[in-house]
Amino acid sequence: MPVLTATNLKLAYGEKIILDGVSISLEPGERLGIVGRNGCGKSSLMKILSGITKPDSGEVAIARGCSAGYLQQDPKFAEGETLRGAAESAFAELHRLHQQLDDVFHKMETAEGDELERLMKLQVRYEEQMQAAGGYAIDHKIEAVLHGLGFIDAQFSIPVTGLSGGQRGRLALAKLLLEEPDVLLLDEPTNHLDIEGRLWLEDFLVNQYKGAVVMVSHDRYLLDGVVKRIIEVEQHRLIEYPGNYEAFREIRAQRRLTQLRAYENQQTQFKKEEAFIRRYRAGQRAKQAQGRLSKLERAKESSTLERPMEVEAFRLSLPKSERTGDIVVSARSVEKSYPNDQGEVRTLFKELDVVIARGERWGIIGPNGAGKSTLVRVLLGEQLPDAGTVRIGANVKVGYYRQSHDHVEGEPRVWEYLQRVILKEAPGQGGSEQQARNLAGAFLFSGDDQEKQMHMLSGGERSRAVLAGLLASAKNVLVLDEPTNHLDIPSAERLEDALAAPDPEDPDSEGTFDGTLILISHDRALIDATCDHLLIFDGQGNVSTFTGNYTQWHEKQDELKKQRAEAESESKRRRDEAERQRRQAEEQKAKAAQQQKQQQAANKPQNKSNNALARMKTEQIEQKIATIESRIKQIDQQLADADVWRDPRKCQQLGDERQKLAQELEPLEFEYLSRMESNG
Repeated sequence: MPVLTATNLKLAYGEKIILDGVSISLEPGERLGIVGRNGCGKSSLMKILSGITKPDSGEVAIARGCSAGYLQQDPKFAEGETLRGAAESAFAELHRLHQQLDDVFHKMETAEGDELERLMKLQVRYEEQMQAAGGYAIDHKIEAVLHGLGFIDAQFSIPVTGLSGGQRGRLALAKLLLEEPDVLLLDEPTNHLDIEGRLWLEDFLVNQYKGAVVMVSHDRYLLDGVVKRIIEVEQHRLIEYPGNYEAFREIRAQRRLTQLRAYENQQTQFKKEEAFIRRYRAGQRAKQAQGRLSKLERAKESSTLERPMEVEAFRLSLPKSERTGDIVVSARSVEKSYPNDQGEVRTLFKELDVVIARGERWGIIGPNGAGKSTLVRVLLGEQLPDAGTVRIGANVKVGYYRQSHDHVEGEPRVWEYLQRVILKEAPGQGGSEQQARNLAGAFLFSGDDQEKQMHMLSGGERSRAVLAGLLASAKNVLVLDEPTNHLDIPSAERLEDALAAPDPEDPDSEGTFDGTLILISHDRALIDATCDHLLIFDGQGNVSTFTGNYTQWHEKQDELKKQRAEAESESKRRRDEAERQRRQAEEQKAKAAQQQKQQQAANKPQNKSNNALARMKTEQIEQKIATIESRIKQIDQQLADADVWRDPRKCQQLGDERQKLAQELEPLEFEYLSRMESNG
């Protein structure tokens, strides 16, 4: 039985149709990904499924007893809450059950009969509900989720009012994951996550969370690792594909090729009919031509196929940049630190050596706030290092994509903006309107979109336009700081195509960027597609280098972790074995010492006292023991008398006598017991 269903949903804003009669069904535990161009209606669909937005028509139903949780893009938290307190508020229901259970225990103290029986049943029910809600082990869960999403212990006590927008977004995700609803509705959950956070989230959704997931994400690797079904939102409809994102790409390409062929065949048939009608409209076959015209018009009205979107394979033709020297930038022993909010000095990087050669593609990865952007500014000479030297090579012309685009003019249309960039930055390499429009089309601006003024563009559209202009500016070094933050998947894939190094054996790759690339990104797919070197920040002031792409580095890290785990396991096995052998040796040593002691005792000549006891009869020994015990009892009674304690001398005499009697009693008892055991 489906845990969530939506039937015949329709939504429009004025005359703009967003969704037109779409339906969706989600089974328990299913993982569903929703993809599509920015503005196609993905977030609107998620808000309808969560109940935040009401559709114009249609209905959404969730199975009885089930709950759905939606990741808010602008989360709200209670005033005065700390970061950890806000995360713990996910267990509000558990705290309520604790209170109710305490009340039950209090009432059970005086209850009797039927009332006690009722309270005992209530106790069992509350305890079962508490177990389902997380039981008593919530502290570990809270800390594990907060750590997984990039928070450290020192931040747990920070008031939520002091958190940045990115931190608030991660906290909202943490709270939602801790709530563990039956259905998770995740709209761009990786927006504020670094690579480690994305890996943790992927593992959590795959191996820990047992409910159903509906996820909108631009992270292709996350979609590949988590979802088992893809729904594409296109032209107000939902198109379903089995499998993960990689399977979706392959199936969609095949479907669209089939659709394109059917569309082209239909258009060819229409043109043949139109040619026949034009030829015979005025001749002897005019009546037949008129009949075929009526038939053609009905066919066009009722069965015209739509041309599939994004079937054009735009061929980029970027201006060629000037050649740099062999070394683009070199840094020797560079260091950079800064004081944090607590007044302590935090080291971003130290004693870092890096040499970037012409044509290399460097990806820079690491935790948020580790210093990646600061390093880039140091390498470009925009910021001085605290120590070390930086040298920029000959004829280096840098194109820098920053995370904000305040420098972009507001009035020109998209194609005009790109034309101005080409004329200004590469005046000797064209700059016609058609060239600018071709570049805009290559970055997914359709005919109408090319006429939009720059200040009217969405964040993703503006990012695409700036990236297109940057690639057309004939710079021989591109520095891109999180270029896919506002890009949808098709735009990110188009950027990959443009940044991919030219392949000498592929003529279609001649127009792609052929310079040096420095890329800061958490987009693993983009890094894999474009980079051949890595700079890896660990967030503790250490930076390492790696030759290869992200997947190769990650596989190497996994192998190193496996080797370390195996080495630690072997070391533990050896420690345990050494400890076992040590204990065994000590036991053998103790046993040998005991045996030697017994042997010495057996061979030791008996003293006179022992010989005297051996000559005594058992009855005599019994009598002797009884006499001594009787005297010890008398002494104990005297010592219990307060008057005796007033005479120190008397006390001393009685104490000495008692000690002497006890020493005399011990061998007698030993001899007596030995005889009893021998006779027994």
